[in-house]
Amino acid sequence: MMQGQGLPETMTAVGISEHGGPMVLKPEKRPLPMPRDGEILINVRAAGVNRPDVAQRKGAYPPPPGASDLPGLEVAGEVAALGKGVERWQLGDQVTALSPGGGYAQFCRVHESNALPIPNGFTFTQAAALPETFFTVWHNVFERGGLAQGETLLVHGGSSGIGTTAIQLAHAFGATVIATAGSAEKCDSCCELGAARAVNCREEDFVQAVKEATDGRGADVILDMVGGEYIDRNYEAAAMDGRIVQIAFLSGAKAQANFSKLMVKRLTHTGSTLRPRSVEFKGRIASQLEANVWPLLSTRKVAPVMDTIFPLEEAWRAHERMEEGTHIGKIVLDVA
Repeated sequence: MMQGQGLPETMTAVGISEHGGPMVLKPEKRPLPMPRDGEILINVRAAGVNRPDVAQRKGAYPPPPGASDLPGLEVAGEVAALGKGVERWQLGDQVTALSPGGGYAQFCRVHESNALPIPNGFTFTQAAALPETFFTVWHNVFERGGLAQGETLLVHGGSSGIGTTAIQLAHAFGATVIATAGSAEKCDSCCELGAARAVNCREEDFVQAVKEATDGRGADVILDMVGGEYIDRNYEAAAMDGRIVQIAFLSGAKAQANFSKLMVKRLTHTGSTLRPRSVEFKGRIASQLEANVWPLLSTRKVAPVMDTIFPLEEAWRAHERMEEGTHIGKIVLDVA
């Protein structure tokens, strides 16, 4: 292993003292994690906050085998140590990375293939807002959903970190975007990011809105993190040969649906979770992002929407903010 000068033996981290509300997130001292073969140790300067972190805090989303029990799926910082066999990175390189856990800490180890260079001009906090959402959107919208230029994408939760990313990327690659959100302010934000139509789901029927916006055709791809009653309504809103991609179930994983629509419309309903996937799988997505999306970030044609930044020790406040549901874009922890 190769490491920089003066690495400490311990670090400050925020752990889950017990499953429960935001206040169970408490600062603690942990031994410094050492990178294994093919891994790098990142001196974390910022860490993204995501809904899987909230689910883990509540006891509903345990880390995969071998991953840190600390929450935190995305970080940005400087390479502080290199495991055996690391070829791409050097000590001091500034990177942002996807992690299976351990991001709420001063140091985090990740596989070198799951890290990417920080885009030109990005701060650490902006860079920490990238991996989880961009990996998720790229795989689910463009790979699983197969969104193509000229098609229509319906994004539920358009003002979330995932939603704001999906709107921008779909728009950048030539798709028409319709987004749902829960307030007029959130709808305005979706339109500013490139959505052709934003539907206030508290006041409008998104199925009718999609039909009107597409001259009755429907959406080619639907990205859904709501579930529940949205499942059947998604089938109604989808175009012939439409693809519905499920990435979460904020309103429940069980629902009644008219599955005959799957046959009549030749629909595909698929879904995925990112965290348990292999290092190799995530590395492949990283390569696709670097080739296709990182140039858009470096020229600011696409950028993360930043909501709030909290100190690492106040991660509980970040979780409160997320659960309030009023945020627009990403919530990030400042670890520096």
